[in-house]
Amino acid sequence: MSLAIRLEEKKDCRTVENLIRESFWNVYRPGCSEHYVIHVLRNDPAFVNELDFVMELDGRLIGQNMFMRTVINADDGRDIPVLTMGPICITPELKRKGYGKQLLDYSLEKAAEMGFGAVLFEGNIDFYGKSGFDYARNFGIRYHDLPEGADDSFFLCKELIPGYLSGITGIYQTPPGYYVDETEAEEFDKTFPPKVKLKLPGQIF
Repeated sequence: MSLAIRLEEKKDCRTVENLIRESFWNVYRPGCSEHYVIHVLRNDPAFVNELDFVMELDGRLIGQNMFMRTVINADDGRDIPVLTMGPICITPELKRKGYGKQLLDYSLEKAAEMGFGAVLFEGNIDFYGKSGFDYARNFGIRYHDLPEGADDSFFLCKELIPGYLSGITGIYQTPPGYYVDETEAEEFDKTFPPKVKLKLPGQIF
């Protein structure tokens, strides 16, 4: 088998969007909007084109990951540049076979080579902890709009430069581009083959 990770090209866009749709459908909500999110983010000034990756297996696109620039509003008044990540996915039938970790680790290595200091995002510590992520609270970083004492176990952080967040406390800001219009997302989804939306246990929306 031939496995390759490369930058996304324009010819990949629709295939990537369909891959994301298949991967996230009915996972966090009935249906999904992640495929529209990446469709919008590609034109966002915070989008990092040099960190927009796809994974191919024997020439077939099976995974993707991308990054956005954002900031931590530090308690001392500074804005600390950081990255956030995702959507990241592997085609459903190949999940839990190690491809996701390979793609993640490669992506993080390239982000570090570009000089970015840290990545913060929302994910499952059981998976992302294997690639060096920890709870953001352990770095003194709080999630925006989250009430004090609320569960923040979803909010993760990895320093790409050791000590980059040393001595910093503050509030992480999700890039505005992630907040897409739900009506527009619904209209975009209609351009794909029909899929049944299901309300399933474990969904968070």
